Amino acid sequence: MAFISNIKLFHRNNVATIRNSPLAEVSGALGDLGTLLPLMITLAVNRSISLSTTLVFSGVFNIVTGAVFGIPLPVQPMKAIAAAAIASHTSEPETMAAGSVTAGLVLVLSLTGLLRLVTKIIPIPVIKGIQFGAGLSLIISAGSSLLQTLRPTWDQPLDNRVWVFAAFLLLILTQRRTRFPFALIIFVAGVTIALVRIAISPEMSMPQLHIWKPYVVLPKWSAEAIGMGVAQLPLTTLNSVIAVSALASDLLPNLPSPSVTAVGISVSAMNLFGCWFGAMPVCHGSGGLAAQYRFGARSGASVMILGLFKMILGLAFGESLLDLLQTFPRSLLGIMVVAAGLELARVGQSLNYGAPDLWETSVEGDGSERLGKRRRSVSDDERAQRWNVMLITTAGILAFKNDAVGFIAGMMCHYAYLLTEWVEQKWHGRRHGLLERAPLLRS
Repeated sequence: MAFISNIKLFHRNNVATIRNSPLAEVSGALGDLGTLLPLMITLAVNRSISLSTTLVFSGVFNIVTGAVFGIPLPVQPMKAIAAAAIASHTSEPETMAAGSVTAGLVLVLSLTGLLRLVTKIIPIPVIKGIQFGAGLSLIISAGSSLLQTLRPTWDQPLDNRVWVFAAFLLLILTQRRTRFPFALIIFVAGVTIALVRIAISPEMSMPQLHIWKPYVVLPKWSAEAIGMGVAQLPLTTLNSVIAVSALASDLLPNLPSPSVTAVGISVSAMNLFGCWFGAMPVCHGSGGLAAQYRFGARSGASVMILGLFKMILGLAFGESLLDLLQTFPRSLLGIMVVAAGLELARVGQSLNYGAPDLWETSVEGDGSERLGKRRRSVSDDERAQRWNVMLITTAGILAFKNDAVGFIAGMMCHYAYLLTEWVEQKWHGRRHGLLERAPLLRS
């Protein structure tokens, strides 16, 4: 019954939000393109996935998640699998197998309750560190990409550092207008530039009618594919399940947040279904949620709009969109990724001033004896310890470019503090007992 009531609540909120702020919702729907387009295009060019099937299936997944979860939950590539597939030019059957391996493992963790157990064990500073590290990683990767791929101004007038500066200037001038349709403006500008570049290039062709023809792919579970799937597991569980559930409660506290079990089952279902048809392995990422929120999305309506748009493109144009997508300006995509990284990193500021573990149940003081919540007092030492745990988690992610390393480092730091505190308490207690047993007068 709770599930049905939530669906009704989400539906009312989706309808009300899209009616009140249509431009902001559409803009927010486009917020995650900076992550989606580069990986999806490269995988499609390498024939590791089917572009048309990916658009259709991810569109369906967007619509379903928008209706079921009621928040702008993204559907984005599994980054570790995508990076490995791009580096080794993995075949389509092996890429599908890698996604199915990760999905199967996440499904086991979800159905057995292990994901819930892990969430209870992981302290909030470690989760904040994962989010903070993911945000900074997005900013660093976007900056590196902009520096490496953009050519001098005179060599490529439609995609250079002048466009980067113009987009960044628009971003900082509108940062106080949280519902300003920044991503929509950037998207329209990018598509216009891409169409101009195709029109003046004899080697490229405009999108044309190309009706989607689905086909079945038999996954090839080779040793390499299984290794890719296992390598993706820490990133999916930490950033795409646990961190995204925590981030949803931070960004949208007025809506019921998805549980880690529900998010895990969603990730599993998408890939266990899509892997048989050539769809790109996908997940729900905290970076994508932060991006869509930053650019105006406040409900599931935004991703449902995006899903419908993807389905139309996949059904009608499919692979003929490759040239258009490949010529979308990297300068504009880069700034969108920077903005998403900033929004995700910003959640770290609530570590010591509003994190979920800083609230405790109390009896209301109005004589009604109702239970309420109040913020518990936190000492300066505890604040410093929480901050150090978050920073060490972030440092591990950035230094080794691996979420699992950052997670282990943060957990070790957290439990080292607990161990030290326990030893000190034991020592002081033992010392206090010895002093009490000592005779007051010595002969």
